[in-house]
Amino acid sequence: MIQPNKTRHGVKSVEIGLSILDILIDYKEPMKLKDIAFTMQMPAAKIHRYLVSMTVKNYVKQLSNGYYTVGNRINSIQQAGLEQTSVLNQLNKIATDIKNNLNCSVQVARWFNEGPIIIQSVDLNNFISINTRIGSKMPLFSSATGKLLASYQPLDIIKPLVLAELKSFSDNSNEDKLNENDSIAPPNKQIKEDILKRWHEFESSLAEIREQGFSYVIGNMMTGINAFSIAVDMTHLSDIKNATDTLDHQQQIYAVTAIGTAEQLPSSKRNKILKEMLAIAQHYRLL
Repeated sequence: MIQPNKTRHGVKSVEIGLSILDILIDYKEPMKLKDIAFTMQMPAAKIHRYLVSMTVKNYVKQLSNGYYTVGNRINSIQQAGLEQTSVLNQLNKIATDIKNNLNCSVQVARWFNEGPIIIQSVDLNNFISINTRIGSKMPLFSSATGKLLASYQPLDIIKPLVLAELKSFSDNSNEDKLNENDSIAPPNKQIKEDILKRWHEFESSLAEIREQGFSYVIGNMMTGINAFSIAVDMTHLSDIKNATDTLDHQQQIYAVTAIGTAEQLPSSKRNKILKEMLAIAQHYRLL
């Protein structure tokens, strides 16, 4: 039973620290300690301890005259927010153009700790539901999105994820066989060998996928539904565009995936489809 008036308890010290930051941000000018304490309705000595901690972490800066103002980390957060908005806006334009040109639905995904997650979706009104929406995690082995984004990740990260997917698929398949009177599930050794074989096939495909910048699947996730995914590098809109950190760069790779029926996205025209998608993405990179 839901308690409508139930209080949610957070961390009080964090709330106080953020309230101090709110005051400094809203005031827009450096402030004296006593003025911050007065606004917070708290003793100056207590406020000072918070300011010391936030100064150490560069969220607050103390000037030579003793006044306090926001630190460089706040500016970095603001810049990151602006960059993220710019990135998402451009990705939405790319996805919308692909949808209009190919007459299909388009999803945008990015790699997170748990794997590829859909962050945007541009759908046709008459498109068949495939049970993927914003926030959905895409499989690595059977989806165009998953294969593409996996190709940009270290093997030690993706291997356990792929093996878990293959094991789950194998378990479900064997359970179906056991439910049939005339079928016998294969022994564990054969199952393990099959899983490892599929993993090695998947691993061997990653270099080519990354080099060409696209991936596609024909009816893998759902019969009659095809998907074509291209890599869109948004580093040019990020503050890390001159960075050499591989992990930072990987966070700027997005998968833009066209999804449609075999009639909308026929496999026989995959080269034409991918060429058109890549051209649209390149157009926006040059703007």
